[in-house]
Amino acid sequence: MALEEKREKRPPVTPMMIEEEAALRNGSRGLPPGPWAEAAGPRPRTTERHIAVHKRLVLGFAVSILALLAVTMIAVLLSVRFEECGAAADGSPRAGGNGSISGAARQPPSTEQLPGRSEEETRGGEAAEEKKEEEEEEEWQRRRELPPWTRPRLPRHLRPLHYNLMLTVFMENFTFSGEVNVQLEVHNASRYIVLHAHRMHIEAVRVAEDKLAGGVRVARSFLYPQTQVFVVVLNRSLEVQRSYNLKILFNALIENELLGFFRSSYVLHGERR
Repeated sequence: MALEEKREKRPPVTPMMIEEEAALRNGSRGLPPGPWAEAAGPRPRTTERHIAVHKRLVLGFAVSILALLAVTMIAVLLSVRFEECGAAADGSPRAGGNGSISGAARQPPSTEQLPGRSEEETRGGEAAEEKKEEEEEEEWQRRRELPPWTRPRLPRHLRPLHYNLMLTVFMENFTFSGEVNVQLEVHNASRYIVLHAHRMHIEAVRVAEDKLAGGVRVARSFLYPQTQVFVVVLNRSLEVQRSYNLKILFNALIENELLGFFRSSYVLHGERR
């Protein structure tokens, strides 16, 4: 009888109690099923694959920023370079009507500005020069040899013994003119004189035998930019074991790069010098 009385005193089971018991078994901290119970439930842990993906995204973002910085720096350097070239072009000398530079500076004269020469004569002279070049090339082809000015090294038929160089510099427009006298010793007979020269205008060329003998006539001269040389073609071959003097008058720009006679600058107290 006592047991029956105790059982009768237990409270009745309600639906709310059943839900709470089910929630405790599911690990939702006693919350009834619903949106709050789902939010408080256990979440899946971050896997190593997700971490690797995140690292790749961060690395790609950093690489893109570095590439953008590099492109910006290159663009700035190129713009500065273009400005310097434009300034140099604005300050370049201009040729006068007689083919020489106005004032103290000099510039390679244009064939159109030479007095007493018409366009037909100028074209005829250019055609004659081209014809001579073609004839000389054919002559070397018949010999089955390369012309001396197309070879990477200077020919050895001449040996320079002494140089006497004089330069005149014009800082107003960054040009210079010069005169060089080279004493040459002939080892092998040849009517070609080849020496290094690049981006220069040759005004005059003279070849004399010793100091007392007469000069050797120059047939023509030309620059060959492919190998950066200047070629003097004579009417006759130079004699072996003789000494000759080569005189060249020239002018050119003072370059804004590491080439030949170049210029540089620096900034002191905000002033470019």
